[in-house]
Amino acid sequence: MNVMFFVNSILFGFGLAMDAFSVSVANGLAEPKMRRRKAVLIAGVFSVFQFAMPMLGWAAVHFVVNYFKKVQPYIPYIALILLLYIGGKMVIESVKSRKNAVHTNAALGMGTLIVQGVATSIDALSVGFTTQGYGMFEAFLSSLIIGVVTYGVCRAGIEIGKVFGDKFSDKATLLGGIILIGIGIEIFVKGVFF
Repeated sequence: MNVMFFVNSILFGFGLAMDAFSVSVANGLAEPKMRRRKAVLIAGVFSVFQFAMPMLGWAAVHFVVNYFKKVQPYIPYIALILLLYIGGKMVIESVKSRKNAVHTNAALGMGTLIVQGVATSIDALSVGFTTQGYGMFEAFLSSLIIGVVTYGVCRAGIEIGKVFGDKFSDKATLLGGIILIGIGIEIFVKGVFF
C-alpha cells in the first residue's frame, strides 16, 4: 500500500457514489422535512452497499469467477428495472397527489431504500475486478474508503435535495422520480453500449 492506493480508493469512491448521490438528491427532494436520523440511515445504507459490492466483486474474482461472468451481462438490466420501478412509482404518486390537490411526500420505506442501494451500487461489483491483485486486507480497506466517501457524498446530496424540495415541494416527487428513471437509463446505456 502506498499513497496511490489511497488516492485511487478515494477516486473510486467519488466515481461510484455519483448514482447514489443523485438518488440521495431525489430522496431529499421527495421529503424536504426529512429528519437527520433518516438522512443518516439513507446515507448509511448507500455506504454499506458501496462498501459491500467491491468486496463481492473481489471475492467473485477469487472464488466464483465463472458464476459472476454469467451474471455480469445482466447487471445493467437489473439496475434499469429497479430504478424504473422506483422512479415510476414516484411519478405516479406525484400525478395522483396533484389530481387530489393534496401534496404528499412519497414514503421511503426500508424496502425501497434497499432496492435503491442495490440499484445504485451494482456497478461497483466490477471494481472488484480492478482490485483482483489486492490481498483481502487491501480489498477490505479500499472498499471501506469507498463506503466512507459514499456516505459523505450522499449526506450532501440529501441536504441539497431537501433545500430544493422545500422550494419546489409541489414538483419535488415528480422530479425525484424522473431523476431515478434517468439514472436507471444511464446505467443501462453505459453497461450495454459502452
